[in-house]
Amino acid sequence: MISQVLIKSSEKDKTTYKSDTASEKPLRSVVKSLSWRTIGTLDTILISWLVTGKLELAFSIGGIELVTKMVLYFFHERIWNSIKWGK
Repeated sequence: MISQVLIKSSEKDKTTYKSDTASEKPLRSVVKSLSWRTIGTLDTILISWLVTGKLELAFSIGGIELVTKMVLYFFHERIWNSIKWGK
């Protein structure tokens, strides 16, 4: 998704749009990782609990999954942020 900024020209009634092509900062990727992993981990815990019937095991699986997928997502985002295709 590309943000657009409305720029008013000095000419009467003429406006143009400038695309914001700035890359995401690493902190934004970290915050996105945390919010997404919270949702994903709760889902994993629920599914694990339903499959195993053991809440303690479900939390263990969810804890491991939380860390590994957050790290993978961060690097996935940073790699995609460096690719110009589709921007």
